Amino acid sequence: MAVSSPTGQERPLRFPLSRQRRKVWLISVIVLLISTLGLVLNWTNPQIRSPLRPGLDFTGGTQIQLERLCGDRCQEVRAIDIQQTLKSLTLPAEGRDQDANTLPNLASARVQLLDRGESVVLRMPALTASQGQAVIEAVEPIAGPFEVGGQSVDTIGPSLGGQLLRSSLISLLVAFAGIALYISVRYDGRYAVLALVALGHDVLIVCGFFAWLGLISGLEVDSLFAVSLLTIAGYSVNDTVVVFDRIRERQREDGDLPLDAQVDRAVSATLTRTIYTSGTTLLPLLGLILFGGSTLFWFAVALAIGVIVGSWSSIALAPSLLSIWPRQRTAGA
Repeated sequence: MAVSSPTGQERPLRFPLSRQRRKVWLISVIVLLISTLGLVLNWTNPQIRSPLRPGLDFTGGTQIQLERLCGDRCQEVRAIDIQQTLKSLTLPAEGRDQDANTLPNLASARVQLLDRGESVVLRMPALTASQGQAVIEAVEPIAGPFEVGGQSVDTIGPSLGGQLLRSSLISLLVAFAGIALYISVRYDGRYAVLALVALGHDVLIVCGFFAWLGLISGLEVDSLFAVSLLTIAGYSVNDTVVVFDRIRERQREDGDLPLDAQVDRAVSATLTRTIYTSGTTLLPLLGLILFGGSTLFWFAVALAIGVIVGSWSSIALAPSLLSIWPRQRTAGA
């Protein structure tokens, strides 16, 4: 397909979006349905009861991470054996007011093996210092010996966890509202709607991916996941604004062409830039995924998925939706 320029020369389109927009919509709809299904299954799961499996940051409790002294190779250990040990463990009471009925229940403790079994992560209800030490001593005959100084114990109260969850949700809503206001002022209200559609598309797919991971492998989301969503929102909108800017330029320069052709030219002009920008952004994220350790691994994975999906929505989804509106209803026409 080629489009005539005002000078009479024909420029071949590198990405004829108008002819492929139904395929673009079909791909996005399928991925959105799969993501939504994962969120719904999490919500209806009696052990989760939320769209995503919340981590310690949001639910409160105690997390103990133990580094095993392995030498050349770690002795094989199974998470289920550690869980059975914790389930049968009787914790020491703290004070006269705490009896067997009020002691933390370790039956719901979650055990995770990291770095090919070199680290053991235990997530349990909130424990005192002596109770945490009792847990470590009970686990050591199965998974030990542990490195001296390789123990990490973090405790978050339920009220603080709930506050972090509310703060994360409020931050996301404020970010969405600010983005809508900015684009409405700079462009047209319809551009703001499309930017929010693309943004919701990106966030929903990333959340759906982690929802399925929560169902399949028990992965929990923490405060870093909320940070990754805010970062994805900014990245996605930045890419979308670049494409919208180029569309407005095309509308001024190619006013005699159909809207489909203007959008196709704008997308083609920004396609190379978007690919290069996304590629260079993914390179350090790939480094974090491969060498960043367990703390930043899922944070980097969330950002990498967000960059890929955000690039797709910016160069394919949002412009294809804009191209179906009558020309006289778009800003700058």
